[in-house]
Amino acid sequence: MDLIKALEQEQLKESMTDFNVGDTVKVHYRIKEGNRERIQIFEGTVIKRQGGSVRETFTVRRISYGVGVERTFPLHSPRVEKLEVVRKGKVRRSRLFYLRERTGKSAKVKEKKMYR
Repeated sequence: MDLIKALEQEQLKESMTDFNVGDTVKVHYRIKEGNRERIQIFEGTVIKRQGGSVRETFTVRRISYGVGVERTFPLHSPRVEKLEVVRKGKVRRSRLFYLRERTGKSAKVKEKKMYR
């Protein structure tokens, strides 16, 4: 059992951006096309985080050409190059699946005010 935990500790990323459900994020994801690699940015609202340690994943939702697109990323994957928080969201629940039925302004998440 300790061997598995040791292997998982190796795979963990040291510096991860602190983000939460409801935040709008930009995920810089490395994509392989043939023999070339490039970085693609996927920007949207985090609707779910699940799992723990190495197996932790998060799901990002965005509207693209009027169609909702959701993508699940492993948090500690080497393919996730960088994660930027564009704005913090003010939400009261851990899963934002209700955003799937909403369109337009009602699909927005309120922004959390940061006071200094």
